[in-house]
Amino acid sequence: MIKPISVTAMPNYRLHIAFSDGVEGEVDLSDLAGQGVFEAWKDQEFFERAHLGPGRQVQWSDEIGLCPDAIYMRLTGKTPEELFPDLKYETPHA
Repeated sequence: MIKPISVTAMPNYRLHIAFSDGVEGEVDLSDLAGQGVFEAWKDQEFFERAHLGPGRQVQWSDEIGLCPDAIYMRLTGKTPEELFPDLKYETPHA
């Protein structure tokens, strides 16, 4: 399982993040800023509080966090099926 190992807030709603498989880089989250719970990011000092939570999620508070898999897919451009190959073989339940 790929996990984030470090995260640093950057200007303009960007994060620099490194993962356990050696992948690292900057992710632009500006499309989320100001929407819903991410309204809090309008305070730049709040955004700068980004850290890794106990489940290795990127979080700013107990209420605001992002799934590391979603960030990994943004960073690498991979699809869920590429990141989780077993998804291709599961049949939907109707």
